[in-house]
Amino acid sequence: MGLHKLNLSPPQILVTGFALIIMLGALLLMLPISSVSKASLPFIDALFTATSATCVTGLVVVDTGTYFSPFGQMVILILIQVGGLGFMSVATMFSLVFKRKISLRDRLLLQEAMNQNSMEGIVRLIRKVLFFSLIIESIAAVLFTLRLALDMPFGRALYFGIFHAIALFNNAGFHLFGGSQSLMSYVSDPLINLVSIFLIISGGLGFVVLSDLFDIRHRRKLSLHSKVVLSMTAALIVSGALIIFVFEFTNTGTLKPLDWGGKLWSALFQSVAPRTAGAHTLDIEALRQATQFFIIILMFIGASPGSTGGGIKTTTFTILAGAVLSMIRGRTDLVLFRYRMVQERIFKAVTLTMMSLFFIITVAIVLSATEEAGFLAILFEATSAFGTVGLSMGVTEQLTTIGKVILSFTMFAGRLGPLTLAYALGPKKGKEPYRHPEGKMIIG
Repeated sequence: MGLHKLNLSPPQILVTGFALIIMLGALLLMLPISSVSKASLPFIDALFTATSATCVTGLVVVDTGTYFSPFGQMVILILIQVGGLGFMSVATMFSLVFKRKISLRDRLLLQEAMNQNSMEGIVRLIRKVLFFSLIIESIAAVLFTLRLALDMPFGRALYFGIFHAIALFNNAGFHLFGGSQSLMSYVSDPLINLVSIFLIISGGLGFVVLSDLFDIRHRRKLSLHSKVVLSMTAALIVSGALIIFVFEFTNTGTLKPLDWGGKLWSALFQSVAPRTAGAHTLDIEALRQATQFFIIILMFIGASPGSTGGGIKTTTFTILAGAVLSMIRGRTDLVLFRYRMVQERIFKAVTLTMMSLFFIITVAIVLSATEEAGFLAILFEATSAFGTVGLSMGVTEQLTTIGKVILSFTMFAGRLGPLTLAYALGPKKGKEPYRHPEGKMIIG
């Protein structure tokens, strides 16, 4: 962990570390051995692909399954795994393997990387992160392989199974099926849908929640964080599936031609996937505009803290919604599961949401000036990049050089989080030496 010697703050180390991994990945993807044609990928395309993989997004400017050789695909897969778990988690894994002591500064970095409130039990959590990842990805890879072996040679099925198990668990939208079809060929397949949905949800819940569920036999009680994440995740999935089912039921380009099984599976899958996964079983461009805009909202909310996903997170959305309801009911306190939220948490949720909204709107406005596409498609792409989702309405493949740079930075900011980026780039500030007198103003 040589970045310590530069005397950087934890947010600055995270930003620098991710940037270095992206640059290394881009250089590897530029090598002739990384492409099927043995041609060198242009730097901007390599940088975009490496950023998309490290930030576990899935937006692509060249097709992963047909352009890249097995070497290039393995580079992308490693970037996805490192980016999903976090480079600090991977560095800690090597430290544990070689029995190196985890220093206090390392623990501070892990606390920042995992978005934890304290350092207590942070190394134990990292062990569980690695354990959960290995077990879940391995089981999913076996199930994918067995199913795909019915459609392709076993060796190819095994390769596809491993790649997609890792990609989906880390909520990255990369696939090897060619073109923009993703999992559309398996829209009605129960096994592919069930395993994919499980991977996306388990990767998006957050490792703290997975650890909490794993230890429930001993603790017999879930933490407030886990209760909020699980309840909001369930609410978003159920309501999302219902809304998509209703909006698309008569759409000849999506649900209408499918049987009832296909309709239900695809509505459920398309409700889960926008929560930062990027895979899809329906043609995104064929969806009705109302559905596309609803998916933008799901992408903006995203997954949960400490997970492989992006977005403003389910806990932030819960606090915002709860604060609104409390204000409507005339209550001064926000109470969740009989616990009162402190004002600092509410302010942080509002700040994060407003910064994210402002960032996405700014990116969408700039892209509207540089790209030839409708505003809804551009807003969809900008939100997908910021939420590290990977769903696309076809804009990414036609991006100009400026557009690629803008979306690359958007994915980078979305993976790290606007607050972490602001703390890393902004000046250090101490506590205010005094407080101003309280003022009153009319609102609403």
